[in-house]
Amino acid sequence: MDLGLKDRTYVLTGATRGLGNATARELITDGAKVVITGRTEESARSAATALGPNALGVAADNADPATPDRLIAAARNHFGGFDGILISVGGPPAGTAAAVTDDQWRRAIDTIFLGAVRTARTAAGELSEGGVIGFVLSASVHEPIPGLTISNALRPGLAGFAKSLATELGPRGIRVIGLLPNRIDTDRVKELDALSDDPQKTKAHHTTQIPLGRYGTPTEFGKAAAFLLSPAASYLTGVMLPVDGGARHGF
Repeated sequence: MDLGLKDRTYVLTGATRGLGNATARELITDGAKVVITGRTEESARSAATALGPNALGVAADNADPATPDRLIAAARNHFGGFDGILISVGGPPAGTAAAVTDDQWRRAIDTIFLGAVRTARTAAGELSEGGVIGFVLSASVHEPIPGLTISNALRPGLAGFAKSLATELGPRGIRVIGLLPNRIDTDRVKELDALSDDPQKTKAHHTTQIPLGRYGTPTEFGKAAAFLLSPAASYLTGVMLPVDGGARHGF
């Protein structure tokens, strides 16, 4: 199936590893060009080099108001276009409602929530018909995850923002989509499992809740994300897609 990605250019934030990096690889495989961001020049450059000549690495701080304009300019200057963006800001610190401090809340709101809103808002002003804005969110949009209070609070808010944005941008032919990963076998999920007294037992417990009987792979997530970002998904907007092996049982 031709996804229609040839010569399209996407910006992917936080994509030096994990789900964003897997998505970048799938986009490139199908003919797209990508600008990926990392926390440092070294990490961004190294990840882009591993992806090949159709990737550009840029150091970026999602809390910096200048970041979105700078990333879009990099896409246009280096590859000659800007067709879409996938916004992923990484996982907030774990913690219960009682344990999370005001400083942790402020930092998470600046980077995870406001940073994502600002980036999407800027992209919306720069995209033309056929453009797409994607969010990497979490299964916590539908079901709170024990010990991840910040994620449980902010991810559903971003999903609501994405839904609102989809309605506003639809008349311009710009799509807005969200992906809701659950137990994908990334470093982040390994870190969360390791917070328990028995990580192997914890993984086994989560696995029993997944109808497909295993954790997903980053590549599987990347393929789903590449499809939703592509012109092949041109009639899908406002959708929040669980990428979870069937772990979510509701509609």
